[in-house]
Amino acid sequence: MIKSKKILLSGIIFLVIGITVGLIIASKFDIQNKGFSEDYKISKESQEILSKISNAMAEVIQAVRPSVVNIYTTKKIKRPGIPFPFSDPFFRRFFDEEFGEFFKQREYTQTSLGSGVIVDSSGYILTNYHVIKGADEIKVKLYDKRVYDGTVIGYDAKTDIAVIKIKAEGLHPIKLGDSDKLKVGETVIAIGNPYGLSLTVTSGIVSATGRANVGISDYEDFIQTDAAINPGNSGGPLVNVRGELVGINTAIFSTTGGYQGIGFAIPSNMAKTVMESLIKYKKVIRGWLGVTVQDIDPEMAKMAKLKELKGAVVTDVDEGSPAEKAGLMRKDIIISFDGKEVEDSAHLRNMVVSSPPGKTVQMEIIRNGKHYTITATIGELPSEKQLSQTDNVLAGIHVDNLTDKIRNELNIPKKIKGVVVVSIEPGCPAEGILSQGDVIIEINNEKINNVKDFSKIAKNIKNEAVVWFYRNGRVLYVTLKIG
Repeated sequence: MIKSKKILLSGIIFLVIGITVGLIIASKFDIQNKGFSEDYKISKESQEILSKISNAMAEVIQAVRPSVVNIYTTKKIKRPGIPFPFSDPFFRRFFDEEFGEFFKQREYTQTSLGSGVIVDSSGYILTNYHVIKGADEIKVKLYDKRVYDGTVIGYDAKTDIAVIKIKAEGLHPIKLGDSDKLKVGETVIAIGNPYGLSLTVTSGIVSATGRANVGISDYEDFIQTDAAINPGNSGGPLVNVRGELVGINTAIFSTTGGYQGIGFAIPSNMAKTVMESLIKYKKVIRGWLGVTVQDIDPEMAKMAKLKELKGAVVTDVDEGSPAEKAGLMRKDIIISFDGKEVEDSAHLRNMVVSSPPGKTVQMEIIRNGKHYTITATIGELPSEKQLSQTDNVLAGIHVDNLTDKIRNELNIPKKIKGVVVVSIEPGCPAEGILSQGDVIIEINNEKINNVKDFSKIAKNIKNEAVVWFYRNGRVLYVTLKIG
């Protein structure tokens, strides 16, 4: 009995001790919590500042939202049936009844999506060329759920810009900003439809401007941003804090296929120039100076007494070009063009092609260590003969006149008359068939003597053309087809 009482008393004592210790710990924890909450309160001033920033961003997005559109495209793809020997008539004679479906050409419908931005109340929409490339049907969905058919006004594969148009009323065009005024560190907002998720908004800063040699397009002057850009964002707007269009979201740099903090947008000034040319001329009219240039290396900079590796050195001047008429010479270093400092050869190239033909510009150059100012009148790029028809089998072939200089460089006999292929656009019918340096001498039994002949004949050709051309000492022919 006594032993039982001792055990009971011991249990009560341990229980009291446990409760006491628990209360002490709880008390200390509560004190610490009170101290934490008192030491780390968010001040009213901070809350007000953050609220103002948040509200400002929301206002910008609400103002821009009606200008952003979804673009849906469909494209029919034909795939051949089973190839030889299974397509051999002898084989099919015995197996056509059982396996006839496998021999037939099949047609598939490929769908894709992207974004765009309304730039004019009459229905013009800016987007990327790769968004609408090869599309048989284009549907444009507005922010208010209205859907319209889109018509291609024109495209420029060299900058990856396309202009489409819809017939609609009550549109809300975006305000165009000046991308030349963008500064690194400036806040920007990317809007689009990644993965089909309509009107997705991401924000970040301008990481860099004037990005070239990225390998996305021929003429590169990209805005780099860390605002998330994912598949489906292409063609959507990059806007500043004033709700102005400063770029067209185009691509990401990624090793995984997903967003990794590096996105690229085409500057609005470049997009505007291309758009206006496509609307007015149905093709892009580019400026031409007539020089071959390359970047400044440390040795050249030392010889020219340059403090920075900025500028572009002239390595060749075309005969009869605006550069030759202005007096530019090989080894000249161009350090400014039309009042703007030249960063490198790619920067100079972009400024030249963006200049309208007929414009008079001043260039500051260094020649033999001395500074000079040269005035030149910009011409039209002669090899830029882009066909505007999307269903033209010769679209994407860029040619130039066959001059004596080109003949000597390519070792082309004098008896060969025609135009030399300067470049072939990716994805066009001639890709992988014709090559740079080929001389086109005849199209559909019509002789080609110069660029004028090529343009005249080419614009009337649609889905098929027999092209005769000279290559490496031989005259060959090929039949180009669409589909």
